[in-house]
Amino acid sequence: MKLHELTSTPGARKSRKRVGRGIGSGMGKTSTRGHKGQNARSGGGVRPGFEGGQNPLYRRLPKRGFNNQFRKEFAVVNVEELNKFAAGTEVTPDVLLESGIVKNPKDGIKILGNGEVTVQLNVKANKFSQSAVEKIQAAGGKTEVI
Repeated sequence: MKLHELTSTPGARKSRKRVGRGIGSGMGKTSTRGHKGQNARSGGGVRPGFEGGQNPLYRRLPKRGFNNQFRKEFAVVNVEELNKFAAGTEVTPDVLLESGIVKNPKDGIKILGNGEVTVQLNVKANKFSQSAVEKIQAAGGKTEVI
């Protein structure tokens, strides 16, 4: 096989539809748009969700819930991820960012108790779960809320 003998798989390349090129093409005159009406006009058509003037679904359904503007969203870190630090290290939010464990600190960092911690660490974070505090202290480390 040579480069000039290569061909694409049958059906892989489809020729574009040339509309408005005479009656013999079957796509002349109205160019597949039908007769008159909003969709036959240039710039015609309706926006997504428009139901012909009928009250649309998104307005018929009731509103639900609310967004609490004072909500704090924490970036979570499990205690098993803290094992990568050397014993005696002081783990702060800045250290977690530099090491790549946390990518976006959001409103603070919360340490959760999933997994086991085997190194003795001094951990400083905005929030701790009860199980995380117990596991860090069981490994001989300290926790401090900042």
